[in-house]
Amino acid sequence: MDSNLDKYKNDLKKLIVAGGQLFNAMQMNCYPKEFLEDCKKRLGDKAEDFMKKLPNFKEEYQSWYSEALVLIKQLLPDRLSDFIRLYEKSKSRKGIDASNYVIEDYLQGLHVTLGGNVKVDKTSAIPQFQQQLSIVKSIKNRFESSLFDIKQLVQSDLFDSELESAKELAKNKFIRAAGAVAGVVLEKHLHQVVENHNVINVKKNPTINDYNELLKNNNIIDTPQWRFIQHLADIRNVCDHGKTKEPSLQEVNDLITGVEKISKTVF
Repeated sequence: MDSNLDKYKNDLKKLIVAGGQLFNAMQMNCYPKEFLEDCKKRLGDKAEDFMKKLPNFKEEYQSWYSEALVLIKQLLPDRLSDFIRLYEKSKSRKGIDASNYVIEDYLQGLHVTLGGNVKVDKTSAIPQFQQQLSIVKSIKNRFESSLFDIKQLVQSDLFDSELESAKELAKNKFIRAAGAVAGVVLEKHLHQVVENHNVINVKKNPTINDYNELLKNNNIIDTPQWRFIQHLADIRNVCDHGKTKEPSLQEVNDLITGVEKISKTVF
């Protein structure tokens, strides 16, 4: 079975290839004549076939952006705000020019004229997307660097293994034990998230709910995520305390699935 490191490398490779195609599609949309001439110089008779296979930027960019966002959150969090800024319109933006035109403007077909002349148009989004693609490509350097910290990737592999054990326990009707194992994984993952964000924890032996409150109060998770984790913690507590009601197989399966989701979406 592939490790998480291999999975990230494969996901990154696909994103870079897809990003390159999107970049070509954007250039073709902005400069169709020039792009066609350049393709004919490089590809000859294959130029038109190449262009026909290019994706529709407006239809496929959002999917690419969402996937890239998750990867950057996990592997290059210090560039996350830069990546988002290149896409989203700034709330403090008062005017529009080439320096603050973003990909969101491009997707909406926004252009500005002044005195009958075009002041800024979709072509201004080309360097913005080029920067986004460069950020994604820079993740590759982290894999190749001896300074790359693989602690979280190794830990993620261990968590996956423990959740597989929980699934096997549940399958064999060791329901309470399966829930207890999944609960431990959730607690350890939330502990790591708190560390990742340098959140100060004053409690000596924090619980899932303690970590959950810390993450919510520091705006690391939103209210729906907080409620979801709270629900998972309730199921875990039923599994851990023998004097309470017996947990159902459905509840424990929900807990395992929920922990898998949190471990892949909350960093």
